[in-house]
Amino acid sequence: MTHAGPNPALVVGKYAALLAYLTFALFPLYWLVKIALTPDRLIFTEGTQLWPSRVTLENFSTVIFQTDFMAFFGNSLFVSLGTAAITTVIAAGAGYAFSRFVFAGKRIIIAIMLITQMFPLLMIIAPIYKIVASLGLLNSLTSLIVVYTAFNIAFATFLMQSFFDGIPKDLEEAAMMDGCSRFQALRKVIFPLTLPGLGATLGFVFTAAWSELLFALMLISDNDSMTFPVGLLTFVSRFSVDWGQMMAAGSLALIPSCLFFIFIQRYLVQGLTSGAVKG
Repeated sequence: MTHAGPNPALVVGKYAALLAYLTFALFPLYWLVKIALTPDRLIFTEGTQLWPSRVTLENFSTVIFQTDFMAFFGNSLFVSLGTAAITTVIAAGAGYAFSRFVFAGKRIIIAIMLITQMFPLLMIIAPIYKIVASLGLLNSLTSLIVVYTAFNIAFATFLMQSFFDGIPKDLEEAAMMDGCSRFQALRKVIFPLTLPGLGATLGFVFTAAWSELLFALMLISDNDSMTFPVGLLTFVSRFSVDWGQMMAAGSLALIPSCLFFIFIQRYLVQGLTSGAVKG
């Protein structure tokens, strides 16, 4: 009995749909780089062309060597990595506790964490500003790390909890029967299995902190402590916008997040799929 090969029309349709999706998703990024490579005098005259008649790196050179963008870039990198690391460590511990232990007030704590995700940011930005100001942390990168950690910890905890729920408890119990303490079982048995979940959590938190604008705009006014989303506003003057330099800065800002996701891609995919399916 012979089996018919794949339907040619179905194969063509599948690849056509994939191509359409990639075009839709990547075209804004292409346009970002295209404007960044276009000389300033041609941005408006050739704005609708798919490729400029002349390409230049002048905008990138100006952004790197003649503006403060690299300082903004470094500030964002410090805040994003610090937030991702702290949030992931706390979320891993909290997620493990919610997954493995039954204790008084567990449901209430989970409910409170869920409620914190329901408040619009605009409603709480003023109280947070007053708290940060009273602590003397305005214009401090530390304030951004603390605030970003507080706002990402709930989702990160639930993400890690779902992943721990998918790891059989029998593995820990077997290790403990062999003489390991709970901490040793966690470190030697469970931790290696949680790397995909940790990768997914790191990726989510890093992206959220890297692109955040509202808190950075409200809590930071000192030029030396600005992150790159706020720093992009320096390319906007009262009467004009330097589109070429702004797009060049935006293109450079894509590099850390792309490299970070390339590094954790394997763990990220495994973590999102494993955390979504129990057992």
